[in-house]
Amino acid sequence: MATLNWKDYLAKAAEVNAEGAVLLTNNGVLPLDKNSETAVFGRIQLDYYKSGTGSGGMVNVDKVTGIVDGLLEAGAKLNEEVLKTYRDYVAEHPYDYGEGWGGEPWCQEEMPLDDALVKKAAETSNTAVCIIGRTAGEEQDNGVKAGSYLLTNGEKAMLRKVRDNFQKMVVLLNVGNIIDMGFIDEFSPDAVMYVWQGGMTGGTGSAKVLLGEVSPCGKLPDTIAYDITDYPSDKNFHDRDRNFYAEDIYVGYRYFETFAKDKVRFPFGFGLSYTKFEISAEGRKTESGAVITAKVKNIGNTAGKEVVQVYTEAPNGRLGKAARVLCGFEKTKLLAPNEEQTLTIEVTERDIASYDDSGVTGHAYAWVTEAGEYKFYAGSDVRSAKECFSFTQNDTKVIEQLEQALAPVMPFKRMVRTAEGLSFEDTPLSKVDEAARRLEYLPEEITFTGDKGIRTTDVFHGKNTLDEFIAQLDDNDLNCLVRGEGMCSPKVTPGTAAAFGGIAKHLEELGIPAGCCSDGPSGMRLDVGTKAFSLPNGTLIAATFNKPLITELFTYLGLEMRANKVDCLLGPGMNIHRHPLNGRNFEYFSEDPVLTGDMAAAELKGLHSQGVEGTIKHFCGNNQETNRHFLDSAVSERALREIYLRGFETAVKEGGARSVMTTYGKVNDLWTAGSFDLNTVILRKEWGFDGFTMTDWWANINDRGCAPDKNNFAAMVRAQNDVYMVCADGESGSDNVIAALADGRLTRAELQRSARNILSFMMSTHAMARKLGEDEAVEVINKPAETVDDGAGDRVFLLDGDLTIDMSGVKTERNLDYSFTVDVAQLGQYRMEMTASSTQSELAQMPVTVFSMGTAWGTFTWNGTGGKPVTFAVEEMPMFSRYTIFRLHFGLGGLDMDKIVFKKIRPAEGTGLSVEDI
Repeated sequence: MATLNWKDYLAKAAEVNAEGAVLLTNNGVLPLDKNSETAVFGRIQLDYYKSGTGSGGMVNVDKVTGIVDGLLEAGAKLNEEVLKTYRDYVAEHPYDYGEGWGGEPWCQEEMPLDDALVKKAAETSNTAVCIIGRTAGEEQDNGVKAGSYLLTNGEKAMLRKVRDNFQKMVVLLNVGNIIDMGFIDEFSPDAVMYVWQGGMTGGTGSAKVLLGEVSPCGKLPDTIAYDITDYPSDKNFHDRDRNFYAEDIYVGYRYFETFAKDKVRFPFGFGLSYTKFEISAEGRKTESGAVITAKVKNIGNTAGKEVVQVYTEAPNGRLGKAARVLCGFEKTKLLAPNEEQTLTIEVTERDIASYDDSGVTGHAYAWVTEAGEYKFYAGSDVRSAKECFSFTQNDTKVIEQLEQALAPVMPFKRMVRTAEGLSFEDTPLSKVDEAARRLEYLPEEITFTGDKGIRTTDVFHGKNTLDEFIAQLDDNDLNCLVRGEGMCSPKVTPGTAAAFGGIAKHLEELGIPAGCCSDGPSGMRLDVGTKAFSLPNGTLIAATFNKPLITELFTYLGLEMRANKVDCLLGPGMNIHRHPLNGRNFEYFSEDPVLTGDMAAAELKGLHSQGVEGTIKHFCGNNQETNRHFLDSAVSERALREIYLRGFETAVKEGGARSVMTTYGKVNDLWTAGSFDLNTVILRKEWGFDGFTMTDWWANINDRGCAPDKNNFAAMVRAQNDVYMVCADGESGSDNVIAALADGRLTRAELQRSARNILSFMMSTHAMARKLGEDEAVEVINKPAETVDDGAGDRVFLLDGDLTIDMSGVKTERNLDYSFTVDVAQLGQYRMEMTASSTQSELAQMPVTVFSMGTAWGTFTWNGTGGKPVTFAVEEMPMFSRYTIFRLHFGLGGLDMDKIVFKKIRPAEGTGLSVEDI
């Protein structure tokens, strides 16, 4: 039996938090002296943002350790009057969840500071720590407005009063993504540190750095410019219909280091320490590229870690090149004062190559290294890296010859670097006959045999081949296999995102197990309320620049997944931080594809060590949340291959990824769920991917030039996007597979090909081992006892029109949860009424928060009712998943529940969705 020690898990996550903190300025104020009193300001000190919102952050936890919690637990001396004042304020102004999916505000209301409180605190406290918090997430982007990218007036007033009264002021940024840093100029803080969103142990890790137990060693995964308009993507971000990626390959530091060095406030890879390091590097040419050897010495007085980053400058030949491109990095061990370590960073020819999407080098659709001098720079960030080695190449060399794929179809101008500087040129357009290309890749059909008695166990034990098993499957079986079922399918772990594989009766009889998917990159989302581990967000993980450490953390997550019978985590998220306002940047890693790919591969290696899988997403070009279901990303083939696909390629080739999720939107005017070039030519033929691919949940699909259609599974299967996530019932649906087989739009061989991809993956999972009765159990020790009532799987109520649920027997106590499942026969919009009474006094306050599929739909507070029933209602709630899990969170006891009533307002048809679509 394997063992997951929850205490070790917590410690490892706290270690990641500490290593991901990025110190940007420090005028000798940090680390704090724990024995000297510190005053902490900012209401987010009591409402720590563990993650962003949406599927990537909805992890139910038993405890979140905020920054104040972490400091107190570490023995720091805090100003008690200031802390009490904030606690009293938060009690009167509780956390605002907003309403519905994506409805949570990006910040919480700041407490107005009393001048006398600040002055008095300054008399006894040596230092003030001010905490600014932000969240963001699915469905809406950040904005250049107060409370999002900019500070609110309340936050500015706090900083001004603290600055005017304290000699030492520290600003901590509990955010998922970089924000505007103009407050540095306005308020001159003595230290500024990004602590990001650290999951449930964020405050523990932050305290370690604040108090000097750990010397800061995080590095910026993004460039911080002076103004949002300085980012090259800004002019082509925000549009609801189409984003032209006119900046092309010049994303983040590639642009700034090439064209606009003066626009940078803090460069990519930057981060201070409490000690100092000396880096000396040299390099040598090899047959396959180059090797850089860097000696790092701690020349300060404190133990610490340093990151060596290696950049290349390729000759600016016929293909314009960025002045700097990251081609490798490594982090040292903990170095004591005067201790040194030598790091070796290997750079391949592919790492320094560029993609020719026009033929300007004479080698169209190939990775090439042009003739000229290749310079290498090593250092602790992109700006300070010093030249350490160079070599000259006499001729242009083809590193890998490919074929045009996924190129744009709409003309636009793209940025290019010429000998004279920044210019623009026409973007090469697609020349591919997509229909003819598909026919070139048609597989051979497996002759149908009918049931020969072959079961998956026979394939697993080598008695029969997988093709012999697939030969038994009729058209309906194959159709069922490409359907995922969910959310919260009862066939897998309660409260998870989907089931796939053996979700139809006959498929189950053939021995096909049902695999289980769970959100997300920041930990398992279990909508029944079961407590799971909330991990640091993607940006923080990237800021560690520590690949082995992240593998260790995700090994623990792999054990936790096994303990909960979850086969696929829907993450890592790995889209590029093209623009700072993307609402989902917190799930993703960085503006750089090398850092992105390496961190994703590190996560996957940890998961794979426990036999579970990470689903890399969103494949690809998901760089704006606004209108994401219909948005078109118009991107050159070169930018796709060098920037937006590069990290995914690394995750497949080096991380061994075997599960991929496509996006909601379009890339070059074709929805990715039906993109043959993306899912077959690039992913499978070029990269050698041998796993299975799924759509995003309820995604659009189309044929080129046609309107989106969620039922167009034929286009999905032709593209080799194998599973549609999700259908209300995997047994039946309104998709067009059978009709497409009949009229020739889809071949049976293509459907069998997706079946092979799915089943081949399933054979290697714990789901298969469970089916065989051979799965090793995982014992979880030292995890706090569950306080949640997770009986949703036992309490299932059929909703076929209207429904009344008797709640009179439900017990209400402080911080108790009650969950149940509604089997929604008629999908649509519903009114939910909740009735309860209380014999408590009229001044009593008994709040109940209603969660549906993990999303808060409102908090209703009963006062004493004199024993008479009082009803509150959620006026309109979408119920578009057949198995919809509800959770009621009771803030206090004293409430006598009566009933819950669901009343249908309008059917799914009124929303443009059908039961089968959903």
